[in-house]
Amino acid sequence: MGHSLEMQRADQPAGNTCPPDLAVSIVMPCLNEAQSLPHCIANAREALARIERSYGLAGEIVIADNGSTDGSQALATRLGARVVPVTRKGYGAALIGGFDAAAGRFLVMGDADGSYDFTDSVAMIGRLLDGADLCMGSRFQGGIKPGAMPWKNRYIGNPALTGILNLFFRTGVDDAHCGLRAIRREAYAGLGLESTGMEFASEMVIKASLKRLRIDEVPATLSPDLRDRAPHLRPWRDGWRHLRYLFMLSPTWAFGVPALLLITAGTLILLLAGLYTLGLIRGENPFGVNWTILATFMVTSGHFAALMALATHFYGARLGYRPLRPVLRRLETVLTLETALLSGGALLLCSAVSLAAVGLWWTAIDFVALPSSLPLLLAIGMGVIGLQTVLGGLLLAVIAGHKAQFVLGVEAPRLAFGVD
Repeated sequence: MGHSLEMQRADQPAGNTCPPDLAVSIVMPCLNEAQSLPHCIANAREALARIERSYGLAGEIVIADNGSTDGSQALATRLGARVVPVTRKGYGAALIGGFDAAAGRFLVMGDADGSYDFTDSVAMIGRLLDGADLCMGSRFQGGIKPGAMPWKNRYIGNPALTGILNLFFRTGVDDAHCGLRAIRREAYAGLGLESTGMEFASEMVIKASLKRLRIDEVPATLSPDLRDRAPHLRPWRDGWRHLRYLFMLSPTWAFGVPALLLITAGTLILLLAGLYTLGLIRGENPFGVNWTILATFMVTSGHFAALMALATHFYGARLGYRPLRPVLRRLETVLTLETALLSGGALLLCSAVSLAAVGLWWTAIDFVALPSSLPLLLAIGMGVIGLQTVLGGLLLAVIAGHKAQFVLGVEAPRLAFGVD
């Protein structure tokens, strides 16, 4: 992460300095927005005037230009804004470049297309002064003007993605993708944001929630943008990018829930098949070869998914944006490389012995088809799980900074990433 941020910040010119007494920076990502910039800069200037009257805080307007070719840079400079060129492409990259170059301890972000009213950020600054770390705008509370948002975004995309985000991360916001929001500089620095595309908006909310920052929400209005061209946003493409990002930052839902379902269902099938085979349940066995093969696949796949859930959770904890679950901290004496190697090795040994026993059984019945495939499948399943445990233990040791104690390894480096 540190290397990525250095690359992003290398985009900024060395001479971008500004007065040290500025407290608020309104940052707008810009790519060919000459048509709407005069309105946006005037609106942002009015917002800063209200902020200064209300809270006594001076501010600046930063245009994070992402390679405009329509003269947006010169126009913004003439209108009194400070232009920060950001060569790395993307909505998130532009905002990261603008935030890093901004002077204020309170950072406001909003689009440069005229769709947001920057005076809505006055209340956001008030919430930050009151102790909030991040303040989101809610277009559903503030109002969406006719033609400002396509119906599929308003009634399908935004509610669905916000609902999934709240389910996965318990953020408690009702409009997770509003582009107008304000954040404390120290909170922004601590999150280590690095998404270059539209998923930057989701990353900010998710990591703030994972770090248990205080997230407030105030009404924000959305108006039709002032451009005569198509917006940079592509609903289906960017919606998919947001959705996949939610799963990438949620080991529980990406791996943990599938692991639980697979292991539970597969174990239940194998258990019932075993009880029928042993005669402990009377009647015709409904679980033949096909079902027991499927169940073995489910259990071994579920075990792999569980290892991935553990690995990705430890990875997030090591980077500092995810707190380690208390149950894992209590198991720190068990979660070691030696435990993984010993338990995995024991399962491999049991698998080898079981396979040998199945082979002897086969010879004893003159090499005809076995009356039940269950013993063979159980032996194979043990071997697969044993091998996955050994390899998974090595992976966890690498994630822990090449340490045999997984928990201690992921907790120690957190301060190195500039977070508490």
